Amino acid sequence: MRRGNTAIFRWLSIGIVFLGVLITVFELISYSRLRSAFPAGTVIAGVPVAGLTRQETAERLIQVYSAPVEMRYGDAVIQIKPSVAGFKMDIESMLAAADQQRVSLPFWNGFWGYLWNQQSEPIEIPLRAETSDSRLRTYLRDDVASRYDKEPSAAQPVPGGSSFQPGQSGTVMDIDRAVILVNDALRNPTNRVVNLTYSRVNPTRPSFPNLQVMMQQILSVNKFQGLAEIYLQDITTGQEINFAYNNGEIIAPGIAFTAASTMKIPIMISSYRRLDEPAPAEISSLMESMIELSENDPADRLMEQVIDNRLGPLGVTEDLQTMGYQNTFMAGFFYPGAPLLRDYSTPANQRTDVSAEPDRYNQTTPVEAGQLLSDVYQCATYGGGTFTAVFPGEISQSECRQMISYLSRNRIAVLIEAGVPEGVQVAHKHGWLTDSADGLIHTISDAGIVYTPGGNFILVIYLYDQNQLLFDPANKLVAQITQSIYNYYNMAGQ
Repeated sequence: MRRGNTAIFRWLSIGIVFLGVLITVFELISYSRLRSAFPAGTVIAGVPVAGLTRQETAERLIQVYSAPVEMRYGDAVIQIKPSVAGFKMDIESMLAAADQQRVSLPFWNGFWGYLWNQQSEPIEIPLRAETSDSRLRTYLRDDVASRYDKEPSAAQPVPGGSSFQPGQSGTVMDIDRAVILVNDALRNPTNRVVNLTYSRVNPTRPSFPNLQVMMQQILSVNKFQGLAEIYLQDITTGQEINFAYNNGEIIAPGIAFTAASTMKIPIMISSYRRLDEPAPAEISSLMESMIELSENDPADRLMEQVIDNRLGPLGVTEDLQTMGYQNTFMAGFFYPGAPLLRDYSTPANQRTDVSAEPDRYNQTTPVEAGQLLSDVYQCATYGGGTFTAVFPGEISQSECRQMISYLSRNRIAVLIEAGVPEGVQVAHKHGWLTDSADGLIHTISDAGIVYTPGGNFILVIYLYDQNQLLFDPANKLVAQITQSIYNYYNMAGQ
């Protein structure tokens, strides 16, 4: 080989080596720069940070996790800043963990992989942060729920009618669930929208006293020109309504009315007080005829055979007085021409402002008739109450249940019964009286316990007209009042 060619080859080799060294240095510089940033595939707290330095990564994480969370509650959109929930990231800890994985590969091994375009293992660091559930809960309760929860609106009675206009349902946010959902969103770098869950709240009933207004309107719309007194008791709560209506004006209750056949409830109670269990068949038969068929002769025979053959009515009155009833009494038997055994003066029949011309033989007030039914109900349902306190061991729970059974079989399809749907149990005793002097009805009454799906109540209605009380309008009036109360307890959504 010629010397000239050898020199060229030598210089060419030197050039190639120099170029190789130059390329290697350039690649080393590039790799060093890359090594100062996070490699491809690095994800910290769900945020891709490949190619970013530590400072840039910290800024990126703060940017992502400082974005507010959007909460949607019905039609409302509410944004909550992470700081409100006490959200704090431990950025230094996450960066240190990423650095530790990044530098775990020796420099030259990493450089060799870089030269040969070998992908390094991805680095994934989970979010390290804390929140304050108590702060978040307080915010959701005081700033969100208090503002965006919707109170249900009460149903409103139709003026003069027996039905109700439906109310509007409300909403109540599920705060416990909201805390979980918002916490999850605060820890999510991409999905920061929360649909808050809530419960529907059914419309409420009008307040119980509103029933009095409704009943008064029914009396007014029907242009009732006589005297009425109504007693209503919510058996569950013990709330009571008692008012009197006299030809368009509201007056004080506590009016003495002719009890008529509603007096058979006290007769039944006094009889059971004196009977041993089980009652003889003959006595049970008389009880059935007295209550279910509303016959007077069986009532007289019961008082004669069970209470006292001459002074049975006075025995009924003594029992009533022992129980604390001042205005309810029986002063003679039912049969025509029966002697008046005693003349009773009561707070009710001594009123001078109003009079229903009560019969001297038997009288009551709606409130006492209703409370007596309450005594029967408490005894039948719980085995206690007034009977146990006043007549210990003399009237059993099974006997009270039998009383309810008799009253429930008093089916006449009018008055209170006419105001409730078919199949609703009404344990009641009705009463009306044809005046012997003019042959007209002046007083109509019904006293009963009404059992309904939405709640049980006691209703007593006494109507009086000194001129004449026509049965059909009176029956319609009692039925409409009853229907309004039934609808109150059983309106949709309750």
